[in-house]
Amino acid sequence: QKTGVTLYGQASFYADKFHGRKTASGAVYSHSKFTAACNSLPLGTWVQVTNLRNGKIVVVQINDRLNTKNKRLIDLTKSAAKKLGFISAGLTRVKVVVLDQSLYKR
Repeated sequence: QKTGVTLYGQASFYADKFHGRKTASGAVYSHSKFTAACNSLPLGTWVQVTNLRNGKIVVVQINDRLNTKNKRLIDLTKSAAKKLGFISAGLTRVKVVVLDQSLYKR
């Protein structure tokens, strides 16, 4: 995915029942990691997510997919949602920017 690609949409966070289950990438989902589900970006893509309501920012890696019926842009882990400050709201409007992947190679 091209660095700088910017998407806007609705963000949510994973329900507790998904903790410990396998993601689309094969990794095990954990509330404490900074990962996310997204249908419009390739698995493994690193993105910066900005909460448009309060300006808070988090960096996460896409490692899962949303249900195809789900119209939200991104579904974050609980720790990422907490850092963005929208746990009590449940949903928030976000800006998602694709980062330079070479900075995140392991």
